[in-house]
Amino acid sequence: MNKKVHIIGAGISGLITAIELEKAGYNPTIIEATNSVGGRVKSDVIDGFVLDHGFQVLLDAYPKAKKYLDYNALELQKLIPGAIIFKNGKTQTIGDPLRQLNLLFPTIITSIGSLKDKLTILKLNLDLKNKSIDSIFNDTAHTTTLEYLKAKGFSNKIITNFFKPFFSGIFLETELKTSSVMFEFIYKMFGEGLAVIPKNGMQAIPNQLKSQLKRTNFIFNSPVSKVEEKLITLQDNSCIETDITVIATESSKILNTEEKVQWKSCDNLYFTVEKDTLKQPIIGLLADENALINNLFFTTSIDNNNNNNTSKAHLLSVTIVKEHNFTEIDLIKKVEAELKNKCKIITKTFIKRYRIKQALPDLKSIKNNLDSESLKKSNTLFLVGDYTLNGSLNAAMTSGEQVAKHIIELNN
Repeated sequence: MNKKVHIIGAGISGLITAIELEKAGYNPTIIEATNSVGGRVKSDVIDGFVLDHGFQVLLDAYPKAKKYLDYNALELQKLIPGAIIFKNGKTQTIGDPLRQLNLLFPTIITSIGSLKDKLTILKLNLDLKNKSIDSIFNDTAHTTTLEYLKAKGFSNKIITNFFKPFFSGIFLETELKTSSVMFEFIYKMFGEGLAVIPKNGMQAIPNQLKSQLKRTNFIFNSPVSKVEEKLITLQDNSCIETDITVIATESSKILNTEEKVQWKSCDNLYFTVEKDTLKQPIIGLLADENALINNLFFTTSIDNNNNNNTSKAHLLSVTIVKEHNFTEIDLIKKVEAELKNKCKIITKTFIKRYRIKQALPDLKSIKNNLDSESLKKSNTLFLVGDYTLNGSLNAAMTSGEQVAKHIIELNN
């Protein structure tokens, strides 16, 4: 417990590592390149609006989120369990009537899928409800999400109109090449809970985790350039001696290794608009393979008493998953034109663009638990992050927890 433990990166996994180490009596130090905690889960306040870095939600059914977060203190805003589909100038609604009864009729009459598709969805819901998370990740008969949906009997119509736009926004790739293991896990989490956003934006999650730390020292604005056994070198060439180093960020550069993590990227743009056309906290999807926009959400769609936007204007978040070569000016024009022509949404003011180059790890192997090869380079050098398991906030928390427990076991 007297060992000097340094954690590089104040993202979710780094904070969870520190929480678990504190419980065991350690006094870790977190070295963070930026001026705040959060990593890829951050928010800004601009012109009276809370802007998350990328459209993100918390799935409140995540087991680790329930363990580490105080949901009441976060004042979670609940999204409607469904989606509004934009196609051919019209909108249709699909959702889970078991959790929101007024979704029953629009879901029944929607033409985005056949009656057989809707019955197949009910069967999938039941199957995954009865399948444990461990069973999902231990299933060796996995394939791509697209092949999985076809094998389940879904028509091309509902795959194109719903599953592709919805899960493209989650997986940040448009062909549903992501493992069916990940699809089952995320689909199960949606089925067992709700998508929610803290009142103060997603930044409230790492802020709350930081508030749990009582004996952890933070060193902000200190990018690390190199990590060796028991030595950390910062970009200003100063050195920090350590007994144990936990790397809670992209490790290839600071370890000087060729094992680089591949990342998926996306664009997130915010606009004020003339009118909130959806008038409810529900995600909008563009079921148009020629469209650049993937999804949109009115972040001010929840009553102002329940969000932290001080501006009274309507704020729209737009997410783009497809690769493109537009300049920012041309991208804004293209998005504004699509919003007008395909969604009948008229923009007023462009607020902010986030180009997120490292939005999600692009993983070939999907896991729910770390093995010894994944979590450490040596007995003094450890790796944490969602990229060691799967691309989810739950995985980021799991990796931090498991690495901390491994460190504690090694040093007992």
